Amino acid sequence: MKEAYDIYSRKNTTMRLKGKVAIITGAASGMGESMTYLFANEGAKVIATDIQIDKLNAIVEKLQSEGFDAVAVKHDVSNREAWFNDVIPAALNNFGKVDVLINNAGISVPTPFEEQDESLWKKTYDININSVMLGMQAVLPHMKENGGSIVNISSIAALTGMSGPGSYTASKGGVSAITRAAAVDFGKMKIRVNAINPGYIMTPMAEAHLNNPKHKPYFMSIIPMKDYGKAEDIALAALFLASEDARYITGVNLAVDGGTTII
Repeated sequence: MKEAYDIYSRKNTTMRLKGKVAIITGAASGMGESMTYLFANEGAKVIATDIQIDKLNAIVEKLQSEGFDAVAVKHDVSNREAWFNDVIPAALNNFGKVDVLINNAGISVPTPFEEQDESLWKKTYDININSVMLGMQAVLPHMKENGGSIVNISSIAALTGMSGPGSYTASKGGVSAITRAAAVDFGKMKIRVNAINPGYIMTPMAEAHLNNPKHKPYFMSIIPMKDYGKAEDIALAALFLASEDARYITGVNLAVDGGTTII
């Protein structure tokens, strides 16, 4: 946690989210943790949510000790009531509005395609795609008047044919598709909806797999930049899409993948 915090405690911060209120799901580790630190340092008041409440509390307490505005909410993203009864009230009661939603929480269960059953598909869909729908429905009434930005975290699995868990690939394809659909529906309300499609990103959850000597040579052979991405690479892309720098961008699927999807 300390390393991530040092990265984003930048003296020359541009404050691109000054005065904005941002909800970030899956904020207790990896890409969500990096987004939480970066957004706070860029001026946002952050509602950080995760099911891992102890880890989340430690992150938020660190931010608060440095004078940043952040609130931790224990949150099952697949539960409608949690969105409407816990997350949205936390934003409104503490900061009075919602400007940004980052739908980041997700799971991937490494189970061979032929062994996946309905319970696995349901769990994956509940967390990876149903949560995105619920999050967008929850913030919509509070963004209608002044606009806003929604960033959904998809995957390069949604853009290319990849081996691996079919439930994950299918759910992330849904994230990319619902992003385009929502961008059309929400555009008239000045609400932008975009997706980020991470490639092979070195996070605590992925480290063992990406550094496995059996797998790494293959990954390096398909990544033109010959390196894994970092959690902060996704955070910086999310910052851009959340900010006014992207004021005329909506409905895109932005691959942050070192060029993996171009070959």
